[in-house]
Amino acid sequence: MSKKRTVQRFATLLLLGFITTSLAVAQEVPTSRKQATSAGKKEAPGKPKQLYMRLLRDANEKPLALQTSVIRFVYKDGKKKSEQEVYVDLIGAVHVGEKAYYQDLNKRFKTYDAVLYELVAPEGTRIPKGGPEGVGGSPVSAIQVGMKSMLQLEFQLDQIDYTTKNLVHADMTPEEFSKSMKDRGESMMQMFFRMMGQSMALQSRKVGKGSTDLKMLMALLSKDRNKQLKLLLAEEFESTGGAMSALEGKQGSTLITERNKKALAVLRKELDKGTRRIAVFYGAGHLSDMEKRLSTDFGMKRIKEDWLDAWNLRGIK
Repeated sequence: MSKKRTVQRFATLLLLGFITTSLAVAQEVPTSRKQATSAGKKEAPGKPKQLYMRLLRDANEKPLALQTSVIRFVYKDGKKKSEQEVYVDLIGAVHVGEKAYYQDLNKRFKTYDAVLYELVAPEGTRIPKGGPEGVGGSPVSAIQVGMKSMLQLEFQLDQIDYTTKNLVHADMTPEEFSKSMKDRGESMMQMFFRMMGQSMALQSRKVGKGSTDLKMLMALLSKDRNKQLKLLLAEEFESTGGAMSALEGKQGSTLITERNKKALAVLRKELDKGTRRIAVFYGAGHLSDMEKRLSTDFGMKRIKEDWLDAWNLRGIK
């Protein structure tokens, strides 16, 4: 395996992480092409029980859309009628998506009493319509904005209406984030090395299965470059099979574990004060850990799921 191929693979995986989170977090996706399919088609053996992002395909395996999940949770016991009326929806996000995707989310958010959202920013930060000024200006956010142009998609912070009263900030402040990283002995460089190791392992397993590098070159040279790149990255989500989990590590991380604790502490406050219809709107990579915590710490269970088209891939050849 050449050094060049390893670096290219590493760069591709990082781009996937940048697309799915404001700070590059883990992502769970299907492990084979047939595991996320159109409605009514049988699931392939070995499909993970929980998915938070999937590549929807038609009966002929043609990609239709990259989708994110909306999963509803209620109390397990349901002893009281009032408890049965309380629910929490985990809404997975990709931070670069179709304009229609964000328009749909804005409509959905109006149906909740509170929508808890992620953004490492000072307490009380309110993002103005049309995007932030001086908020989210990290190198990662800069890459996400670059991806918006490259893929002809929209940036989440520009499209979601954060000015509505029911949207509640539920993330760390920059000071809390930095302190947690320091206390846990973490660094961005450590994250990059983890990703590099995962990249090398994936590349070795894909020998003889087609070159991502060649597909990337063909996409870049294509007349409809934006569409071809979008299709390629969507298929990479599907084929990497959870590669982004390398960022988390065995002991958890500030990027996911600690930020999730902060988000669910805010959720606890909302539930304690009687808020009934709640959504937690976070990068899709956070949802696996959140689901575990809703089960163990809140006594909740999932009862249904819905899927939203984040990227439209129909008609791309």
